[in-house]
Amino acid sequence: MMANACPFCVRDPGEVGRVTLENEHCLFLQRIGENQALQGSGIIVPRAHRPTVFDVTADEWMATYDLLTRVHDQMVRELNPDGFNVGWNCGEAGGQSIHHAHLHVIPRFDDEPFAGKGIRHWLKSEANLRPS
Repeated sequence: MMANACPFCVRDPGEVGRVTLENEHCLFLQRIGENQALQGSGIIVPRAHRPTVFDVTADEWMATYDLLTRVHDQMVRELNPDGFNVGWNCGEAGGQSIHHAHLHVIPRFDDEPFAGKGIRHWLKSEANLRPS
């Protein structure tokens, strides 16, 4: 995907999220919209177009960490979650649908139907076994 076709590079805040925190190298785009299951969640994206997490520079890694700690503090203050899921999808087989590196930050709550089910829960299921 070329940077000029990437929704994170050609940002339309109404489509990809609201910038609530930022630094020199990265933005935190907080989800907006109707999906209440993901309310408060968002993504940390490098400002420069990087196709996957494996393309992120050392400075962008440090900037991502900086934002992650700030996002955590903001979510604790505003949402008081009981836990978090934090993760990268990489490549189509890994679930990456937008080919610009982005770190998902998802607040989790004890009263959710899938509380306690981590990001590997469905990966470990019998339904996900590869053909022999």
